[in-house]
Amino acid sequence: MEKNEFHPVELGGFTIGTGRLTLIAGPCMAETMELCLETAGYLKELCAEFDVQYIFKASYDKANRSSGTSRRGPGLEHGLEMLAAVREKYAVPVITDVHECDEVRRAAAVVDVLQIPAFLCRQTDLLHAAGESGRVVNIKKGQFMAPEDMLGAVEKVRSTGNERVMLTERGTTFGYHNLVVDMRSLVTMRSFGVPVVFDATHSVQLPGGLGNASGGRREFVAPLARAAAAVGIDVLFTEVHPRPEEAWSDGPNSLDFGQIREILAQVKAIHDIK
Repeated sequence: MEKNEFHPVELGGFTIGTGRLTLIAGPCMAETMELCLETAGYLKELCAEFDVQYIFKASYDKANRSSGTSRRGPGLEHGLEMLAAVREKYAVPVITDVHECDEVRRAAAVVDVLQIPAFLCRQTDLLHAAGESGRVVNIKKGQFMAPEDMLGAVEKVRSTGNERVMLTERGTTFGYHNLVVDMRSLVTMRSFGVPVVFDATHSVQLPGGLGNASGGRREFVAPLARAAAAVGIDVLFTEVHPRPEEAWSDGPNSLDFGQIREILAQVKAIHDIK
């Protein structure tokens, strides 16, 4: 496998891709200001305890919900206010999804990382707009994409002069309402010269599995996260909610505070084995 020159990502006073583990975590949806602050505060302290770099994540708009009547989030303006509050109060970088080109400029003024959702990973104009913002761009591998085909997405961002790119593995469609993870994808995508992220909670999602919503198999988050750490990752991505049963989105595959503590300890121990 031909390898490209590796480009670590500088972000918020730390570097991703040079050996230190990073956690991207937070609620799937920015439901309320209180939820975002509660979750970010806990996770910042947890990461400090384990010597892990931390990025807060939450989406202001879940534009690809299973049902058109499902909650989508607070919207761009109010959602960015929540992310800005987390960033200011806890002095941590923040990441959120962008779905359309005209969102990019406004989101980039607030967040540190722009995330391209898996369903949109081939949208050329969106990738160009994200790259031109100068922000770090995290591209989620589409459930329908082979890992080697993600090089095209990376090159679209790089064509803007922006080398601050990461790629995320989040499972591949396997029949109906199911995903599987091919751990070889982490090696393949890192060979493109970018840090790789393993999304442990979306990888156990059951898309559309509840009929009008997605289900999930939370019991498989820990073993998949451990396996990814053994293969080699730069970043662990998890959805965390203090009360997953009350989450407005992706509750079945979200972790509570106790679960993320246990899984982060396991992943960190494996990651640090040299």
